[in-house]
Amino acid sequence: MVDVDPVDGLQRRTTLMNTTTLARRTARCAIALGLGALLASGALAEERDRPRGHFPLPESGSVIGENYTVTVQEGDTLVDLARTHNVGYEEIRMANPDVSLWAPFVGTEVTIPNRHILPDAEREGIVINLSEMRLYYYSAPGVVESYPISVGRDGFSTPVGVTRTTVKVKDPAWSPPRSMRAEAAARGEPAPSVVPPGPDNPLGRHAILLGIPSYLIHGTNRPDGVGMRVSRGCIRMFPEDIESLYERVPSGTRVNIIDQPFKAGWSDDGVLYAQSFPPLEENEASFEPLLNAMEVVSRAFGGEQPPVDYARLRTLVEQPDGLIVSLLQTAEEGETPAPTQEDDLLFGGELELSGR
Repeated sequence: MVDVDPVDGLQRRTTLMNTTTLARRTARCAIALGLGALLASGALAEERDRPRGHFPLPESGSVIGENYTVTVQEGDTLVDLARTHNVGYEEIRMANPDVSLWAPFVGTEVTIPNRHILPDAEREGIVINLSEMRLYYYSAPGVVESYPISVGRDGFSTPVGVTRTTVKVKDPAWSPPRSMRAEAAARGEPAPSVVPPGPDNPLGRHAILLGIPSYLIHGTNRPDGVGMRVSRGCIRMFPEDIESLYERVPSGTRVNIIDQPFKAGWSDDGVLYAQSFPPLEENEASFEPLLNAMEVVSRAFGGEQPPVDYARLRTLVEQPDGLIVSLLQTAEEGETPAPTQEDDLLFGGELELSGR
């Protein structure tokens, strides 16, 4: 047990950093931020030049892609734009909180959250991050693919752990589980024992079975729900995305299912970024969000301790929106004020530091 404010403790450790390294990191941070707008302007063109969902792996660091904006045309919905631009329901909603999902005004600028921090996991096979509701596939040397997914809703959680793909099935039949048939019968809507392939089949046209019994990566007949917690534990994808994976993912591919609601990583330019997502409801009581974020940031630092905007970090933890945020301060920003007595009450006290 440790009686310490995690923010205060980490701030004190920043004084140990080598000043030469600090200056170099800070300068690169300022240059990178100044070039941000220029890079984003070409992000959409670069996205169109690559196959859907494909990103080059960075030579160093763990940040891929670039955010960009598109303009709403007549008849567009945010859900339509999300699917077109390889983004899930919650991702597009959080990135555009003031824009109507179903009836955005023509001419509205919509942010496409196409920048991601790679999960802190071995870069092999498929990595699924549940809180992020996103799948990563390391398909070839120097390439990573990323796609939005749906995961198990509360009460039907998708299990974490390492497994492998087994059998691939095209046009699968679906057998509703006993619990679902019982729920349907209670509503006076008896469910069939088997749903044949076709437009009413919730598995869609492609399914990849996993080594965990009864769990699959599959398509859907309701693509508007991709990017939400709506399944009974399986991984759902847009039909075009699962079809692509179905054709290329070999049986026996490693699948690592993790849950990382907070991620941090360096860009190629030497900027420290963080990305925060709403934690799964059933896991909220199992960890302290701020402490978890501090541990993640500490791992990203390695042996160095650059200056971090702690107020920004707290906001990121308390108001997760999935967007990448820089955590490094530039010289012009000055130091973050030390934690106040109120901060000590909120974030101090006894915090058990244990492996999870």
